[in-house]
Amino acid sequence: MKTKLATMAVAAVMAAGPVMADLVFPSLSYRTGPYAAGGIPFADGYADYFTMLNERDGGIGGIMTKVPECETGYNTEKGVECYESTKGEGALVYQPLSTGITYQLIPKVTADGIPLHTMGYGRTSAANGKVFSHVFNYPANYWNGASVAINHLLETNGGDIKGKKWPSCITTLPMAKSRSARWKSFRRSTAMN
Repeated sequence: MKTKLATMAVAAVMAAGPVMADLVFPSLSYRTGPYAAGGIPFADGYADYFTMLNERDGGIGGIMTKVPECETGYNTEKGVECYESTKGEGALVYQPLSTGITYQLIPKVTADGIPLHTMGYGRTSAANGKVFSHVFNYPANYWNGASVAINHLLETNGGDIKGKKWPSCITTLPMAKSRSARWKSFRRSTAMN
């Protein structure tokens, strides 16, 4: 009788095992470094949201959430270290909050089968889910932002921006300089001088 009862207890614990696990949402935060002013409130809000879900709703679908935080200082190398140190905890999704970290994590999350959410930053071409199966840059990416700006300029200028002069701080950025031929071609095609 004791053996049968012990066997049933072990079977019950094994069956309930996955249900007992937390839902893990790692926070690759940057409370320090050059962008700490934006990183601190995001990290606080992210943690507070999951705390609220745990306290108010008993987690998500009855499963408690866990938010292990790892400080990146907005440093790409440290961000990769944070990914490597937290992925084994059962991470469900990563939001690196940095284009540099995102670029380094794309092949890693793809190999590990962990989604990467890059909301408004990261690799623009990742919008192609056939090529980048684990990267989601919803709700927008850099080119979506540029399209909104150009469409607004067209709308406020009667649909024609030829001959208009626009200030451009973009061409001073190193990444833009490496793409200067494309930028110059775009400027010529729209007569943006």
